[in-house]
Amino acid sequence: MSFQDALARCAAETDALLDRLLPPDSFPAPRVAQAMRYAALGPGKRLRPFLVVESAALFDVPRARALHTAAALECVHCYSLVHDDLPAMDDDDLRRGKPTAHRAFDEATAILAGDALLTFAFEMLSDEETHPDPGVRLKLVSRLARAAGVAGMVGGQMLDIEAETRFETALPQIELIQSLKTGALFRYACEAGAILGQAEAAPLVRYAQKIGLAFQIADDILDVESTPEALGKATQKDKAMGKATFVDLFGLEDAKARAAALVGEAIDSLSAYGQRAAVLADAARFIVKRHN
Repeated sequence: MSFQDALARCAAETDALLDRLLPPDSFPAPRVAQAMRYAALGPGKRLRPFLVVESAALFDVPRARALHTAAALECVHCYSLVHDDLPAMDDDDLRRGKPTAHRAFDEATAILAGDALLTFAFEMLSDEETHPDPGVRLKLVSRLARAAGVAGMVGGQMLDIEAETRFETALPQIELIQSLKTGALFRYACEAGAILGQAEAAPLVRYAQKIGLAFQIADDILDVESTPEALGKATQKDKAMGKATFVDLFGLEDAKARAAALVGEAIDSLSAYGQRAAVLADAARFIVKRHN
């Protein structure tokens, strides 16, 4: 199966599982349930779920278990997007080609929907459908809590906001911000596959560290080169908000070269798995060639 087919298959399976598990519109609090479904379902590459599924496949983990973990991670990712788009954060009106959650509903509902998606992720991970071994489930929960919290994504977001008020931000600080804000969930996605397979995670963590940074550099490039129509969200906002980016630091062409070098290093990290990791290698290449 080609990378694009594998990615599309995983996206469809993740959406189907989320559609089944997310609270229905008839839930006692229907408005927040509707907002949860609005934010989590629909357009999206589902790259993080794909990384969970393909990493788990290296260790012959049953696909249903991997998908359960993948869907939980996607709930965390979608919660972060809902909150990032709020007026107090990035103040965006468009996400994945449609109005952001706070525009489609209202700010209070968007905040609560994000909170609900975050907590629902841990409800999913703690379910026996994720893995029959409670020790494995506990490890998945604790690692995701760390990746999503102050030592990961939330901490990175805070540092990113603080960087907006600085005249100059150096490379180590930018790399730290992105390793937390963007990279933490990529690392978890790959590590989760090894946790499900009760296997050594180090090669996959190295791979994830490289592609997480490459992904952010590619995002910075897209913010400069793409259009709102192609990207599904506003462009040129980072510079307007004073955010430090890899493009500002290195220039466009050098940023592209650095992203390509990171992809090469990521693929090298997969050497222990041989051809079994070919789709993950293709995923690394896709990250710097994507158009949205």
